[in-house]
Amino acid sequence: MMLTPEVLETCYRAGAFPMADGEGGVEFYRSNPRSILELDSLHVSKSLRRVLRKGAFEVRINYDFESVIRACADREETWIDAEITAAFIAFHRAGKAHSVEAYVDGELAGGLYGVSIGGAFMGESMFSRRPDASKVCLVRLVERLRERGFVLLDCQIQNEHLARMGAVEVPEDEFLRRLERASALRRSFA
Repeated sequence: MMLTPEVLETCYRAGAFPMADGEGGVEFYRSNPRSILELDSLHVSKSLRRVLRKGAFEVRINYDFESVIRACADREETWIDAEITAAFIAFHRAGKAHSVEAYVDGELAGGLYGVSIGGAFMGESMFSRRPDASKVCLVRLVERLRERGFVLLDCQIQNEHLARMGAVEVPEDEFLRRLERASALRRSFA
């Protein structure tokens, strides 16, 4: 199956997300439980608050999506292969995939990307070349989602980093109910 923007949107609306299988193919996955970050429950540590106050990073939205996804893929073990990269670049051009980027002196220091459908944002991956860069992007993402009336931030699979930032796990059936309601809303990320 070709990973077109239409295929990706259909899968995200159904609660699935793509990952390269390591053998040249792409599989769609669902996780149960599902990790989400309640937009009013973001935990910002004292040290991260200091970083934010200092303004050490210039944050941009959708400035260089392609560099962000390539940086997210640039690690020893990755689920982001060339097919997924190309598909998400097309999805970005279709207005559904977005990036939040942190810069220092004009250089990309960290970022994240994900998918917006209605009032739901599905976080896909993040990277950091400097301490706190991806955390700053997550804080700015949550602020943007709140400002624009989004109601769901899907983190997909829980990890320690997301848990420290306030992400919780919910049963898949609850996530799917929330996703259906959120995706029916008319919201704009860009």
